[in-house]
Amino acid sequence: MNASATRAVLKTEARLFLREPGNLFWIVAAPTVLLVILGLIPAFREVNPGLGGRRVIDLYVPVVLLMSMIMAGVQAMPPVFAGYRERGILRRMSTTPVRPGAMLAAQAVLHGAAVACAVMLALAVGRLAFGVVLPNGLVGYALTLVLTVLSVLALGAALSAVPRSTKTAGVIGSVAFLAMMFTAGVWIPVQVMPGFLQRAVEYTPLGAASAALDQAAGGGWPSAVHLVIVVFWTSVLTGAAVRWFRWE
Repeated sequence: MNASATRAVLKTEARLFLREPGNLFWIVAAPTVLLVILGLIPAFREVNPGLGGRRVIDLYVPVVLLMSMIMAGVQAMPPVFAGYRERGILRRMSTTPVRPGAMLAAQAVLHGAAVACAVMLALAVGRLAFGVVLPNGLVGYALTLVLTVLSVLALGAALSAVPRSTKTAGVIGSVAFLAMMFTAGVWIPVQVMPGFLQRAVEYTPLGAASAALDQAAGGGWPSAVHLVIVVFWTSVLTGAAVRWFRWE
């Protein structure tokens, strides 16, 4: 596919993406809203010796970043492709130079950009409103964030590849959403889960990402094992998305 076709797809998808303020709210603003609500709980702002001298609110900053990624990859992307497939738009596009990779890439770029805005907003509010210390291991933190975004968007692409209707995509997305929210530590931070459960969760992409972000926030370099797990899932899910993609 030529470069002009790729640019045309991205431009068109960007216009459509910006017409969905609901998706932008849930991806960009909702995670920070949750952070503010949690930060207003006095006990969450108190130093906890059991957390290594940190506070609960400190643990939840990387968690809300993961929440933004889940919203983008699992909740927002699949209905877009299912709607296109349901209305026959993808079938008509299959006769053009546009290939599945371009469509998936355009959605990944747009949702990735929204997540980047969410990251900057959450880190700024966490620092200014609740005194959350910015990550000491900034390079490791940024690397983990990038790899995790790619992993979650790859999952979103895989979930977008097959559903024939928005209803089906919604059901699949909801199941994946609940599972990913748990492994990301939204309900219970991964760091305070029982040992056996924590070890199991850390083999999932968001569980491994949560552990890596926690290490980087403390000034250390993320564990190579956790980063490899995230990269592994990204590779598998990307291959599945391209392999399973259906035009109709």
